[in-house]
Amino acid sequence: MSELKDRLQSDLTQAMRDHDEVTLRTVRMLLTSITNAEVAGSTAKQLSDDEIIAVASTEAKKRREAATSYTDGGAPERAQAELAELEVILRYLPSQLSEDELQVMVAEAVAAAAADGKTGPSAMGAVMKTLQPKVRGRADGGAVAAMVKAALGS
Repeated sequence: MSELKDRLQSDLTQAMRDHDEVTLRTVRMLLTSITNAEVAGSTAKQLSDDEIIAVASTEAKKRREAATSYTDGGAPERAQAELAELEVILRYLPSQLSEDELQVMVAEAVAAAAADGKTGPSAMGAVMKTLQPKVRGRADGGAVAAMVKAALGS
């Protein structure tokens, strides 16, 4: 079993002992999502820590979007519940990149693509391919894509 999955199991047990409902609910949901990912496809497999981080990143994105929707829809208490779950999920993700760190990484990737002769909007795929492994779990993909698009002048 991966180190991250072991940590989730341990935190689940601790949340039960502490009667921490938010953590309990969120960690159960994460473990269920991980199990679903493990059994998806034709054969079952154990996810690596990187794959678990990808699952947790997806769940974090769902919480951000739901919180925004609830806020826009006039349900602030439901938005707060989503944000509380997001805080729990963020415990299991690598530290998030700051806006400045992300800008530097985007600039480097755009420069590397330009060195390979790829410029303008057509370089979007190459730049994103370079950035994705570096920012996975550490930044929202939509925000990264927006920065790349702006840097490429699209």
